[in-house]
Amino acid sequence: MLIDSHCHLIDSQYDLSVDEIIADAKSRGVEKYITIGTSAGNNPEACACAEKYADVFWTFGYHPNEFDGNKAQLEKDLTSTKSLLESKKLVGIGEIGLDYHFDGYDKAAQIFLLENMLQIAQDRKLPVSFHVRDAFDDFWPIFDNFHLVPSVLHSFSDSEQNLSEGLNRGLYTGVNGLSTFAKIPHAPLERIILETDAPYLTPKPFRGKINMPGYIRNIAEWASEYYQTTLDEVAQITTENVEKIFKI
Repeated sequence: MLIDSHCHLIDSQYDLSVDEIIADAKSRGVEKYITIGTSAGNNPEACACAEKYADVFWTFGYHPNEFDGNKAQLEKDLTSTKSLLESKKLVGIGEIGLDYHFDGYDKAAQIFLLENMLQIAQDRKLPVSFHVRDAFDDFWPIFDNFHLVPSVLHSFSDSEQNLSEGLNRGLYTGVNGLSTFAKIPHAPLERIILETDAPYLTPKPFRGKINMPGYIRNIAEWASEYYQTTLDEVAQITTENVEKIFKI
């Protein structure tokens, strides 16, 4: 069994319905899905999607690029969506983090948002799906201020040093389509989970097309070659990791 631990099932880029996306994925051996919240606007949609489908779960998130620094609006957003945190299909917080990749980012706003979201994760003892890009120098001190259950560096593609920092803190890394065409340092097999980030980060041999949760199988096949083991072992270990972290 394969699990897509990080996808966006309600994204407008898909040409297919959620029913069709899941049917395609199941035909490729994918049995469970975690659809990711990224804003006050789509958290309710992610929750509704998970409530509708037995094998879909969701995370409550606020992507750093979705926050404009309006603290009053953030408080309003979190208050208005607080009831979603009681969803029985909620399995984590994310994606949240820091992203300094694009010009014009607001460092103070992103840090404020991250700290607020980490407090929710800590209070509820929920794992976190972290989005961190070009920002680990600021991220680690913030992370160390909280006491979190085992969590995930989503789509990790940074340095060996930051990989080591994450592993030393008990974090897992999300391996997705990037690994099939880019040179990225990787954690040991026992510390990874598989994800697509669909409809983004399409793996080989589907580059140029919209990514699909069903392509997790292609990522697993890549991983079996990289780790010099069988597809079955990759599926077993990564599935057990997701089930352990997110309790699904």
